[in-house]
Amino acid sequence: MEASKDLDTRGLNCPLPILKAKKALADMASGDTLRVVSTDPGSMRDFQAFARQTGNELVKQTVEGSEFVHLLRRR
Repeated sequence: MEASKDLDTRGLNCPLPILKAKKALADMASGDTLRVVSTDPGSMRDFQAFARQTGNELVKQTVEGSEFVHLLRRR
C-alpha cells in the first residue's frame, strides 16, 4: 500500500515517534495514510495503543531488519 506521507523517526525513542506521528496526522485529510519508520522496538506496542486511543486505524506493522514500519490511516 502506498502511503500519503512518510515519517522517519529512526534514532528516536518513546514518546517521540508517537508525538511526531500525531502531529503529522493532524495535518492530513481523513482517509490519508502515514508510514512511520522507527528503530525503537517499543514502537510496536506504542502504535497499537495510539491507534486504540485516537481512533486512527493501524493498517499494518512490519519489521524490516532493525526497523519497525507502521502504516496508519487518518480517521
